[in-house]
Amino acid sequence: MSITKLTTNGLTGTKYDIASADNYYMEPIATQLLGSATSSVTFSGIPQGYKHLQIRITQLNTATATTNLRLNSDTGSNYARHYLYGGGSSAVGAAGSANQTSIGVLYNESTTYASVAVIDILDYANTNKYKTIKSLDGWDANGSGYVFFYSGLWMNTAPVTSLTFLPDGGNLNTNSRFSLYGIKG
Repeated sequence: MSITKLTTNGLTGTKYDIASADNYYMEPIATQLLGSATSSVTFSGIPQGYKHLQIRITQLNTATATTNLRLNSDTGSNYARHYLYGGGSSAVGAAGSANQTSIGVLYNESTTYASVAVIDILDYANTNKYKTIKSLDGWDANGSGYVFFYSGLWMNTAPVTSLTFLPDGGNLNTNSRFSLYGIKG
């Protein structure tokens, strides 16, 4: 049976308001599909009219490596990060690491199997607080694999205007895809 009609009968208040619902959506900003291996991917000139940013990545590295994120080309020790990960038989948690020069957002264990990630940057344009980043990523290696959860903090109140992704070893390989979305709110 297919749906032929949707109504809002009985739904009232701002939470279910049709006008309000139109203000909460995800809009594509930019995508980069790599035609050759490269040492980094950058999105610059990020529009400031959204509440949050989301990046979706499908990536293969030329070496086993963590892909790191830098905001606004900041290479100083202004980042903190944490992570948890697990495979089929174990789970590992790591304590926070402060004074970092980037935030880990994706781990690639294999040069054969692609990793995927969904990364959120919350309140990226807010000039009254530091920027919080969370990433859920993982890969399946034909029956084995891992799931990672990263969280991080950029200790700066500047609005985010650029994002740079760079592996800590090897290169980002051909056909890796990086897609940037803005979330209204």
